[in-house]
Amino acid sequence: MKYSNESIEKSAEYLRQALPLMSRQAAALHPVSYAIWYEYVSGRNPALRASIDQLTRNGAVLDEAATTELFRKHVAELDEQLVKRVSDDFNKIMSDMNQSAEQASDHADRFGNALEQWSATQAQSPSAGDTGKLLLQTREMQQSIATMKESLEESRNEIERLRKEVSRAREDALIDSLSGLKNRRGFDKALAACLGAPDSGEPGPSLLIVDIDHFKHVNDRYGHLSGDRVIRIVAQILKENVKGRDTAARYGGEEFAILLPDTPLAGAAHLAEKIRATVEKLIIKRASSKEPLAKITVSLGVASYSAGESASDFIARADAALYAAKNQGRNRVNIAEANKDAGKEADKVAGSPAGA
Repeated sequence: MKYSNESIEKSAEYLRQALPLMSRQAAALHPVSYAIWYEYVSGRNPALRASIDQLTRNGAVLDEAATTELFRKHVAELDEQLVKRVSDDFNKIMSDMNQSAEQASDHADRFGNALEQWSATQAQSPSAGDTGKLLLQTREMQQSIATMKESLEESRNEIERLRKEVSRAREDALIDSLSGLKNRRGFDKALAACLGAPDSGEPGPSLLIVDIDHFKHVNDRYGHLSGDRVIRIVAQILKENVKGRDTAARYGGEEFAILLPDTPLAGAAHLAEKIRATVEKLIIKRASSKEPLAKITVSLGVASYSAGESASDFIARADAALYAAKNQGRNRVNIAEANKDAGKEADKVAGSPAGA
């Protein structure tokens, strides 16, 4: 699958057709997604097109699993080298379009200047032939060049618009639409970057896992709209309590995560208690009747990263602390059991007793 063999013009047209289709799906805009939609709009892969039409019938969208399966079945076996090549081809299309526009504009400027000089020479030469006709042709050529430059400028603007749209779509793919926080994918990306950064020697990072207590009861008693309202309000509290490189995310359902790259365990525990107390004081009312909801509380698990442990182990320790807090009565903060290899103190508990 060599996309770079296509002409720039044809590739650009396929890109313009593919991008809106990609943006409507549940899968992120990445090289695998681009590959199947490039194949789709180009018409080169009838079997793929038929499968996509079948899967997206009646407004259905493609998620990550469906996108990957379509790629594997109809385009190529998924491997890292192929994904990199598709990504490189995608970026090459954008780069070549911009470079071609710049080169053509430079040539047009030089040609226009040469024509201006030639016109002045012809106008002053008594031995010239039909100077008027030549000058008219010169002006027509200059007008043609001006039109071409305008077209090239429009192309550059379109390239920039596409770049921004791709960038915005990538960013949107990392945001949870209900809470406005990072989604699970956005959190995983932030955690990978945090753990992959060089060790600064400072304490941290720390991780908070937050869960809304008895959330199913809220949905069952007041309805999903009220449940959504609770999620948005809790999310806003989390957003207001992070800063700098911190990341607040909706981890799934009524569960949230806060990654604190530069915060040691004591600071993370303090923040967790602040969040718990803030939520406990909330009085949330139904949007329709203004009826107050039952008291909303959260339980939190806190963990500090131990050098050398995996991301999954780091998350698992914070998650275990959360479930310990819930088992101990909810509406409390629990410090994660330390990594045994690190020899740290285990099972410290902070926070107020259960209130729900």
